[in-house]
Amino acid sequence: MRVLVVDDERGLADDIAEGLRDQGLAVDVAYDGLDAAARLNLYPYDVIVLDRDLPGLGGDTVCRLVAESEHPAMVLMLTAAGSPADRVTGLTLGADDYLAKPFHFPELVLRIRALARRRPDAAARVLRAGDIELDPLHHTAIRAGRRLDLSAKEFAVLEALLKASPGSLTPEQLLHQAWDQNADPFTRTVYVTVARLKRKLGEPQPIQATPGIGYNIMNPGLS
Repeated sequence: MRVLVVDDERGLADDIAEGLRDQGLAVDVAYDGLDAAARLNLYPYDVIVLDRDLPGLGGDTVCRLVAESEHPAMVLMLTAAGSPADRVTGLTLGADDYLAKPFHFPELVLRIRALARRRPDAAARVLRAGDIELDPLHHTAIRAGRRLDLSAKEFAVLEALLKASPGSLTPEQLLHQAWDQNADPFTRTVYVTVARLKRKLGEPQPIQATPGIGYNIMNPGLS
């Protein structure tokens, strides 16, 4: 899942991004509305965490831009004003959810995951391939009844492969989906992460690598 955090309070924006990355999400950050609008043209986001009070281009305007786009992301609007009237106004602008500051971080994470599931093109709640089951909401992965102890990036890579199944993903596509804008495309980070994931999945090995095509999960069975 790729998330854009937009807030002019740099410390708060960076803290939110760091916390979400710890949850295995790919997160980009914009500190004003103009930067956010530019990023919308570069990356397909699943969820945008959007502060309503932004310099340059206001959060209300950014929200409208998202709502009017061809494939709109889900918008979680943040604001210091939490009255019912403010909430109604934010939702009227096209926001999908509304959260008043200050907020409890675990609630923010749950709301982001809930919004991602509500997208029209969202995948099934539980992803399956053979004897592998992955639950994005509860952040659990199981193989043959055995709980897998995966790092945040290993979990994100497995989720991306299951969502793409029965198709394949190139290393570049995995980097785009499981990492954020700070990832170096010239490193071996995808190869190393996939190798660690394969060791933890064990045999028979479900991840197949095809030169020139990429990685895929064998014997897919999404439901």
